[in-house]
Amino acid sequence: MIRPLPSLGLLDRVLRVLFPGALFLLLNGCASVSYYSQLASGQLQLLRAREPVAEVIADPSRDQKLRAHLAQSQKARTFASQQLHLPDNQSYRLYADIGRPFVVWNVFATPEFSLSPQNHCFPIAGCVAYRGYYSQSAARGEAALQRLQGMDVWIGGVEAYSTLGWFDDPIISSMMGWGDERLATLIFHELAHQRVYVQDDTEFNESFATFVEQEGTRQWRAFRDLPADNGAQAQRQDQFVQLVLDTRTQLERLYALPLPAQVMRQRKAETFDRLRSEYRKLRDSQWAGDKRYDAWINAPMNNARLLPFGLYDQWVPAFAALFKQEGGDWLKFYAAAEKLGALPVDERKSALKALAR
Repeated sequence: MIRPLPSLGLLDRVLRVLFPGALFLLLNGCASVSYYSQLASGQLQLLRAREPVAEVIADPSRDQKLRAHLAQSQKARTFASQQLHLPDNQSYRLYADIGRPFVVWNVFATPEFSLSPQNHCFPIAGCVAYRGYYSQSAARGEAALQRLQGMDVWIGGVEAYSTLGWFDDPIISSMMGWGDERLATLIFHELAHQRVYVQDDTEFNESFATFVEQEGTRQWRAFRDLPADNGAQAQRQDQFVQLVLDTRTQLERLYALPLPAQVMRQRKAETFDRLRSEYRKLRDSQWAGDKRYDAWINAPMNNARLLPFGLYDQWVPAFAALFKQEGGDWLKFYAAAEKLGALPVDERKSALKALAR
């Protein structure tokens, strides 16, 4: 059953009660007061910017393109709950105009000769390999401090995120540059996080949500009598990701060697040059010159830029096998995924490896 959306006045009163208490709990951790203050302030601003999508669609004074885009999104939102059995709540039935291209900027950091991320732990989300900032300037300030400590650093803009059901997440204006289908896939992905989430296991959570996104999109296309995607773009993405993962493996082997820092630094640079060369060969020989990844590959390279790769798709084949094993029944699949998530981490990874094989 869908909960009625409270009035803005009631919402404000609730937030005034809840946020100071939540912030107090957060500040009892090791992180700085200023960092958690910007998290609480940023989330509060996002919540207060929300408005029902139905009201935006019905308002003739609003941008027609926005209204049409939101109308299509609600068809996918209904499909998500009715056909994919994802949570039926107010998430993605709300809209928030934030007036900036990204809702959050994530700062990733690693040592100069390591691919181990600097992890940060939070009460709700558990431990993740980045720190998020609602202000780009604050993210740049954090990145500068990390660089002064000799760390490899990368800042990645994020168009959307999930609060895992703690709040009703809105469709954000930063998502409006996508096409209708891409927006639908994100709704499937983020609602999947609300359905199954395991603390401190990013690979499990993101792979699970990515599988739900991919299979959900396939069923969404079939539901609308659209032809199946020919897979060319997905194949190119897989090939690109594999190139980056292979580079990570090469770097891990390099960093395990007892080499002087200057020699290590030179060979690290050579490894990144090899990645760029292999990418260009692949692009020109198999992709007919498709340059969609040129901007990423030509930007300054370091360890931190490689961190997100592998997090979102490492166990997708395992979840695909689990879905097939459960006869394509979404409810049975979710129950099986929850059982996997409840296993001790070593048993969980062993089970996923077995499924992937």
